[in-house]
Amino acid sequence: MAPHDLRRPFKRAAISDQQRRRELALQRQAEQRANSQARARALASSLLSFPSSPQSEPEFDLETEQETEEPTTVVSSVLEASKLKGSEARRWFARQLMLPEWMIDVPPHLDNDWYVFPRPAGKRCFVVSSNGTTVSRLRNGSVLHYFPSALPNGARNKDVSGPASAYCILDCIFHESDQTYYVIDMVCWRGYSLYDCTAEFRFFWLNSKLVETGACNPPSTYHRYRFSVVSIYDCNQMGLHAAYAGSMPFSRDGLLFYNKHAHYQTGNTPLALVWKDEHCSQYFLDTDSKGEVPALQQVVLELQDDGKLVTSDDPPVVFGSLDGEFVQKSGLRSGNLLRFAIKDEGARIVDGKLELCDTQYVGKSNRARAFADSYSKVFFQYAARHSPLRMGDLLASIQPHISQDEKTLDVEMAG
Repeated sequence: MAPHDLRRPFKRAAISDQQRRRELALQRQAEQRANSQARARALASSLLSFPSSPQSEPEFDLETEQETEEPTTVVSSVLEASKLKGSEARRWFARQLMLPEWMIDVPPHLDNDWYVFPRPAGKRCFVVSSNGTTVSRLRNGSVLHYFPSALPNGARNKDVSGPASAYCILDCIFHESDQTYYVIDMVCWRGYSLYDCTAEFRFFWLNSKLVETGACNPPSTYHRYRFSVVSIYDCNQMGLHAAYAGSMPFSRDGLLFYNKHAHYQTGNTPLALVWKDEHCSQYFLDTDSKGEVPALQQVVLELQDDGKLVTSDDPPVVFGSLDGEFVQKSGLRSGNLLRFAIKDEGARIVDGKLELCDTQYVGKSNRARAFADSYSKVFFQYAARHSPLRMGDLLASIQPHISQDEKTLDVEMAG
């Protein structure tokens, strides 16, 4: 039976805890300012400290590595990360991207405090140019491409290269069909860190600086892949409609919402949100390894030492536990990513939070996967099967509300 046939009456919680997480994230952002310049410099040098061709990097199996290697080294600073090799390096780099939460509820002041833009379908990655070369790394930390580019110091060409400090870090999505890197954020530009800058400032620099380099030009000898900036809109009714239904040069995979005041922070953040429906994404509902939507919702959770099953959030959300005897008998180990199916009526909303009460173990997750699902993703996928957050809900939240006094004033001024 198709997933959309499984719909049941489902009352959406008026308030979830996502807004509380947004408020806390803004507070932490104001209170804690990391040494972002050193972090960006170490990230640039670390990303490029590996072999100079993708063929020289061996194939890897994250799941096998978790079971056979020594425990991951604790890295207390990004400067130490430049010394990491192999699987430890990949796991570290996999944690450097800012990952949006899935939109559980509509943020207040959506039209004033948020941007919206279409998410290109493709592979999310960091692109770093430094020391005359450019490298892109995927979400799981593995290399996607080594190539020359027109980005600052991105090719061994005297007209393009520059001092070692002129590195650049971009947050991109590689769109396979047109071989284009669509840039969704700028993390560092010519050695200047933008980690602690607001999204409003980062997007301004992105739109004003990238075109100047020629990176948006067609491919050439010293510029193998084309870069393009994704159109970013204020999240008013016109902007939301343009992002959702406007003509784009790429296939959409949902919409991204960024809080204008948000800094670039690694890991999951409620200050960036992803939203999808069946009209703007081929992957509105999660698919299995065959690309088909399973009849039951599936979730991927991480197994901990004590048998608890947790999400990728910080702090993680506990969704259950496995019996020690079952863990031992199945040959499972701490850190394994495990897939579960949520049985019929196997989840419920309690006080605005999702609880899993009846799940079935399916098996280990895809070996190339680096993280468990986030809490917001599990919640979003559950709601998508029962009572999805629709575009009409988003539009309704930004309908103009004009008071009677404002109406009267408008009439008087018109006269």
